[in-house]
Formats: sequence, C-alpha cells, structure tokens
Amino acid sequence: WHFYVIVVTGGSGFIGSVLLRKLIESERSGNVRALLHTHRGNAKDLDVEWVSGDILDRPSLVEAFTGAQTVFHLAARVSLDPNESDQIRTTNVLGTRNVVNAALECGVKRLVHVSSIHALNARPFEETLDEHRDRVSGDEHHAYDLSKARAEAEVKLGIAKGLDAVVLNPTGVIGPFDGEPSYMGQFFLDLAARRLPALISGGYDWVDVRDVADAILAAQERGKIGESYILSGGWFSLAGLARLAMEETGVAPPLLTIPTGLARLWSPFQMRLDRLKGRRPLFTSASLDVVGGAGRSISSSKARRQLGFAPRTVTESVRDTFNWFRESGMLETQGK
Repeated sequence: WHFYVIVVTGGSGFIGSVLLRKLIESERSGNVRALLHTHRGNAKDLDVEWVSGDILDRPSLVEAFTGAQTVFHLAARVSLDPNESDQIRTTNVLGTRNVVNAALECGVKRLVHVSSIHALNARPFEETLDEHRDRVSGDEHHAYDLSKARAEAEVKLGIAKGLDAVVLNPTGVIGPFDGEPSYMGQFFLDLAARRLPALISGGYDWVDVRDVADAILAAQERGKIGESYILSGGWFSLAGLARLAMEETGVAPPLLTIPTGLARLWSPFQMRLDRLKGRRPLFTSASLDVVGGAGRSISSSKARRQLGFAPRTVTESVRDTFNWFRESGMLETQGK
C-alpha cells in the first residue's frame, strides 16, 4: 500500500468520516488525502493528510488528485430544504463534473461515487426497487433527488471518456459517529430531548453508516466498472425507530402520530417555526415524501452478491447510535 494514494472528498461528513476511520484501521491512513473545504467536522480527530480544496474549484481537485490511484467522492450538499435548491444543484452536479474531469486529467485508476437511493425513481412503490429503475427527471421531483441523478449522469459521461467508475446508492443512513448531526441523528436527539410533539406515520429503509463505508471499500476492490449498487438495510417505521430509541434512553415517544397527508398541510408552518428558532427544518415536503410510501421493498441483492454487502439490523444501529451520542456528550447537552 506504500505507494497507493487514496483521496476522499467529503471526509468531514457522516459517511466520509466513518470511511476515513476504516481506512485508518486498515493501516492505509499514511496514503490517504482528505479534501478540506471549510472544516474537518466529524473527522477532526483523525490523523490523515488534509489538503485544501473545493469540488467547485477544479484546479484544487487536480492538485489533490495528482498521484492518486483511487478517489472516493462523497462530498455533496444533503438538504431537504426547498430554499437551498440552487446550492444543492451547483454542489452536487457541477461538483461531481469537476471531480470526474479532474480524475480523468490525473489518470485516477478508480472513482467510487457515492450517490443516493433518491437518484432512483421511487414509483411504483409496490414494485421492488433495484438498479434497473429509471433515474428521476422532471420538475415534479425534489432538487436533491434530481441533483443526485444528474451527478450520476456526469459519472457516466466520465466513463464514456475512459474513466473507471462505480456508483453506490445508499438508502437512509443512520448509525454512530453522527457528530454534526444528520437529519436522522437530529431526529434521535430530538426524541431523547422530548422536542418532538408528534411522530409522522410512515417509515423508510435504513442502512448503517459502517456498512455503507464497508461497501465503499468493497466497491474499490470488487465493483464492476459502470455498475451501480443499492445499499439498503431494512424498512422501519418512524414509530418503530422511536420505540427502539426508548429502549436506549428511557424516554417515551410522543403519544400522537400524524398521518403524512395532514403533516404535509402543516409542514410549511413548521418550517417557518424552525427557521425562526434557527433550526434546520426536519419535516419538509421532501422528507414527508421520503417516509410517505416509498422504501418498503428496496433490494440490495446485487451488492450482497458482488460486494459481499451484509448490513446489520436497524436495532443494532439505533443502539450503537445512542451509545455513541452518550459517549460523545451529545445526549447530555440536548434540551438544556
């Protein structure tokens, strides 16, 4: 591994920081460069080579990718806020185009692009969703979903020019090391702090961040050029997650569960309230669409066969999430 250089974009984020930890555990950290945009976030304690760069600044990527054999591209703007549509598009589409072109220019041997299940059309809900499903297109889809689909199209263009690239599509990611926190991390912390007046009916497919990171490493070794791999764990309702959270915290979930249709009517007002309080809106039209019917049958059989993907249970993920929140002091600070 001595001369094998790996670059990670988005290393400060939730999945990226866990990937960096796994690279360190596998003793590859001496050869890992992590792109430093604004801060080290979840990876601030990790001993890797940080190089200043921005996926919207192609020359900085060329500098970072020079001499690299593998690039793991995780940097993205993850947002369910309709007010951020322009930033989402720019970061996720133009940023990926820059990564692809810089990788081509630097002769990178393999690009592993971490996309999202939301790049795929969730409908029809009643049919099992697998890699054959069309990518989303059209203005009826949310900005984040469209941006991830268009980013994948940029990767495909790179492949047509000779780039060796693989795409991964994780479902709803949960688990420990969620320091910023993610939307779902905030959901769990809000439950523990009794900040949620009600739950929303519905649920989704959840996958553990550590299993996603393992699949990213497996894709580097075993993924087939041009292929995409869905990384799904298991479907769980929000009420079910709240019950698992109660087992870890002793805090009973809210008594009230609101149907998603009703929540959709209320969501514009809730978003305004959240913004007034300086909080990131949790229940937006996009997040309600996610839990409102999709995700009951998402197949990861291709990733299991070709990458050895073996996701742990949602129960284990929730338990480890709260253990990590406790150890990191994040539970104690909630609600005070």
